Amino acid sequence: MNAEFSRTLSLLRQEKGVSQRAAAGALGISQALLSHYENGIREPGLPFVVRACDYYGVSADFLLGRTLSRDGTTIAAEELYDLSGEKGNSLKGSVLAMLSKKLLVNSVGVLFDLLSKTGSREAIQSAAGYLSTAVYTMYRRLYDANPDNNPDFFSVPPRHFQAGLHEADMKCCEAELSDALAAHAKAKGPWPQMTNDALARDYPVLYQSVLQVVHNTGERVTAISGGRKKQEKK
Repeated sequence: MNAEFSRTLSLLRQEKGVSQRAAAGALGISQALLSHYENGIREPGLPFVVRACDYYGVSADFLLGRTLSRDGTTIAAEELYDLSGEKGNSLKGSVLAMLSKKLLVNSVGVLFDLLSKTGSREAIQSAAGYLSTAVYTMYRRLYDANPDNNPDFFSVPPRHFQAGLHEADMKCCEAELSDALAAHAKAKGPWPQMTNDALARDYPVLYQSVLQVVHNTGERVTAISGGRKKQEKK
């Protein structure tokens, strides 16, 4: 099986609001064996997986962590909900939160459009991986800050997260992006125009967001560099 199976099996039972003993009885196994399954100590056979799917009302693909949809269906890109295009959506927040979201959504949109013009699937996937882990990190920091939240929600153990494995993943994605772009350059593939005039022409509305993100980030990085220089002088 995999780590997702044991984690999902445990979360489904907790979501159902039943004890390990009650769930084991309904699934026709001992509590000790169910505990082993939920902790990834032992792997169950196919008959148990089928019974667990029926008991919790989910598909085998969901139980195995192969899809986020409980009925096992996969989601195509055109089916994904696009919050960025909705006016007056239900996600309300402070002015600062809404502004930050728009700046990032617009900038990421420009980034992936530029990457798509290279035609490099590897570059797109590595950039997506890097940004996904960045979002995961911020989401998890917020989630973990509330001691009432269930730490088992995430498949990465707290000790591994605190050790910085997510940062290692981002570094790997960054390295993969560099390799993909280097390979693209070696193959003399097409590149998007990224001069100021070209970007302003191609993204007349969104480019302002990119400039703002570049400016804000540049100021933070410069401040860090300036602080280090001051320390070196001391």
